[in-house]
Amino acid sequence: MVIKLLGICGSPRAGATEHVLNESLEKAAKYEEISVDEILLKNYKLPYCIHCDKCIREESRYCAHHDVNNKEIYEKFYEADAYLIASPVYLMNATGQLTSFFNLLRPVWNIMKEDPGYFWDKVGAAIAVGGTRHGGQETTINTIHGFYHTYGVHVVGGNHAYNGGTIWSKDNKKAGAKADNEGMNIVHNLIERLVLSSYQLQYGKKRYLEMKKKIMKK
Repeated sequence: MVIKLLGICGSPRAGATEHVLNESLEKAAKYEEISVDEILLKNYKLPYCIHCDKCIREESRYCAHHDVNNKEIYEKFYEADAYLIASPVYLMNATGQLTSFFNLLRPVWNIMKEDPGYFWDKVGAAIAVGGTRHGGQETTINTIHGFYHTYGVHVVGGNHAYNGGTIWSKDNKKAGAKADNEGMNIVHNLIERLVLSSYQLQYGKKRYLEMKKKIMKK
């Protein structure tokens, strides 16, 4: 069994958030059966969703209105078993790039129409990087968690009082993130829980399908 973990970076530039995400994926990849991939949203043209519902009418798996070739990010999202989404804090919230990505996933409803439980065995976690210690990391993480809840993705938090990975970069990009030992420890604990939950869900799903098959034969 291969468990596909997809990391998504919502930063428009290379810096602290991308560094933290990459380090997290490297940690997860050390586990057997965990395969990691990454989407850097700064490398894509992401127009905002106008909610035209063309994708719904045409039953498309992709945005059917904007003439942009972003099918790669859709397919990676659909195929993943686990998600790790990271964003810098912009005015107490996630970046425009990330929220546009969320909104452009409206075609997901065409998949869920055929399979309402498509995301029930998937798990997600969130990381937020702020210039100050308490500068909006929690509210940014809540935005990412809300995205997961919309589709029924299981959400894991950090340890104890933390609901995700919170990093204080002091606006010093990669160097600032690396220097935040407390924040990185929280992120490392988050990755442990994400990997554990991924194993539990995927092996649990395998056993569930075996039992379901036996019941249907009776």
